[in-house]
Amino acid sequence: MGILAHVDAGKTSLTERLLHAAGVIDRVGSVDAGSTRTDTMDLERRRGITIRSAVVSFELSGLTVNLIDTPGHSDFIAEVERALSVLDGAVLVLSAVEGVQVQTRLLMRTLQRLRIPTLLFVNKIDRMGARYDELLADVRRLLTPAAIPLGTVRDLGARSARFVPYTPGTGAVDELLAERNDMYLERYLADDLTAADQQTELADQVRRALVQPVYFGSAITGNGVPELIEGIRTLLPWASGSAKDPLQASVFKVERGAAGEKIASARVFAGTLRAREQIEVHRGEQAVLRSSAPASPGAGGGSARGASYFAKPTSVQVFARGETERVEAVEAGRIVALRGLKEIRIGDQLGGPGDRGGQLFAPPTLETVVRAGDRIKLFQALQQLAEQDPLIRVRKDDEISVSLYGEVQKEVIASLLADEYGLAVTFDETRPIHQERPIGSGTAVREMGAPDNPWVATVGFRVSPAPAGTGIDYRLEVELGGLPRAFHTAIEETVRQTLLQGLSGWEVDYVRVDLIRTGYSSPVTVAMDFRRLVPLVLLEALAQAGTTVVEPVNHFELDLPPDSVSPVLGRLAEAHATVETSRIDANHAQLTGLIPAGRVHAFETQLPGLTHGEGILLSTFAAYHPVPGTPPTRPRTDGNPLNLKEYLLHLNHQ
Repeated sequence: MGILAHVDAGKTSLTERLLHAAGVIDRVGSVDAGSTRTDTMDLERRRGITIRSAVVSFELSGLTVNLIDTPGHSDFIAEVERALSVLDGAVLVLSAVEGVQVQTRLLMRTLQRLRIPTLLFVNKIDRMGARYDELLADVRRLLTPAAIPLGTVRDLGARSARFVPYTPGTGAVDELLAERNDMYLERYLADDLTAADQQTELADQVRRALVQPVYFGSAITGNGVPELIEGIRTLLPWASGSAKDPLQASVFKVERGAAGEKIASARVFAGTLRAREQIEVHRGEQAVLRSSAPASPGAGGGSARGASYFAKPTSVQVFARGETERVEAVEAGRIVALRGLKEIRIGDQLGGPGDRGGQLFAPPTLETVVRAGDRIKLFQALQQLAEQDPLIRVRKDDEISVSLYGEVQKEVIASLLADEYGLAVTFDETRPIHQERPIGSGTAVREMGAPDNPWVATVGFRVSPAPAGTGIDYRLEVELGGLPRAFHTAIEETVRQTLLQGLSGWEVDYVRVDLIRTGYSSPVTVAMDFRRLVPLVLLEALAQAGTTVVEPVNHFELDLPPDSVSPVLGRLAEAHATVETSRIDANHAQLTGLIPAGRVHAFETQLPGLTHGEGILLSTFAAYHPVPGTPPTRPRTDGNPLNLKEYLLHLNHQ
């Protein structure tokens, strides 16, 4: 299961309390003191926040719980995404004081979309300002109307605050369950229900993600935690999957050990995973494309349609009793740490290909230039960090840039580079990552022997717009058998690689590419001839078609006091945002609309001053919209295939 929350809701403190209840630790660690079990990075201990997900396993009354503690800050949403791909259930933590926050809403939406069974734990009932009725109303309004409180709170807001569970079989719970099951409603109206019936129905609706029980308590004092533990045991679904089935496992985390070796954390969904036994590893399309970046016409790389290879883990460690222990084999339902898989990446599937590890959140839409005295060492270090976070893209031209979700990531990257690689770095101002899309059709062909073709190959393309959401639609208008398969593979791989940089230097999306002509001379022609020729022809066709540059735009929801609406609207106008809906009453105002992703951070920093500290902004990626005015450009890394002389010079210096 996963523990998720907005930053500072008490997620890691709850993890410590669960470990203490399970007998894994003798005393509860403190986030403020930097003594928690799951926050192991120096920066995590200094900042008191979780940056990388951590796994810990323990026993609760005969049930083995594999718990993943996830980051709470929105800049590290990629870490949360990877944890969600392997969960059976989740505990979403809220603060009784701060209530429903921005990240809480984003996480709940994702849990509901994935239909992950979820328990809500309202923490900090012993803090001054803690709320019960008002908070429940916010939960039902902003998170889920299917929230079912399983008790009340005595002495709310005092050190003596305690959670008082409802008596089994209470009518308030029955009423909420009956809303979602007509047969249960009939029995409820006939007064034909027992406490056991209620518990069975509650567990069934939780496991089908129809309702979300709400517990109250304090991770610091431990109050309410025993009831939550009982909910984990009886309401969340236990892992399924048989050891006799074919192996299926998903890698959700990759880190490096003290000696620099890769350590992959994976959830085993089915079958048995053994040390030193050869397994098939399947790689998804996104990981394959990234593995060959930065763009280079001479680069190799795997098939963009996905690839597989065989590997042997030299060591298998299972998470157990708060530690890891080395084993020869591990069966379905467990989480393991694997060593010896040199090519492993996050999202790889072990054994059967499966459908796990798909992308849940939008990729980062921001980037920044990173500077250091040793550029070669910096680039190598950033590439290693990108192995641990597949949504980070490292790009090298005249400058080295990385993609980001937000400003806090800069501090994390700087800290990691300083602590692990001895590099002091600075960052330029964050900028949005744009894309390009074709606006017409274009065709180009270059024949063998032509003056503008120094390679022994013929290739021709037609480029045209594709429907929204298509990505790259690559098709053949030539006979597949007219060219050796290795040459077809080289052409398609290079097409996808070349389209990472369009006419203005941005990645090209929503594009259809038809291969309309090929030719070769046996035995002279080699795959490299096609790899070097394709960028010239493809960009010539793209130049005929023309492209428009689009920028990332976020959808926003803004809650604020009514007297703040006027100044906030002024700032939104300055940020080139558009307001789509507004609801204003005597006590509350809500605005929704669209705002360019590159303007969100500046607006967010102004919001507290505009709203007396009461404004809450939820911003999620929505779409790409055309850039008004002169489109921005980005320097190329491929020597500019539109200029043959410059391109050949680039190839000679590779």
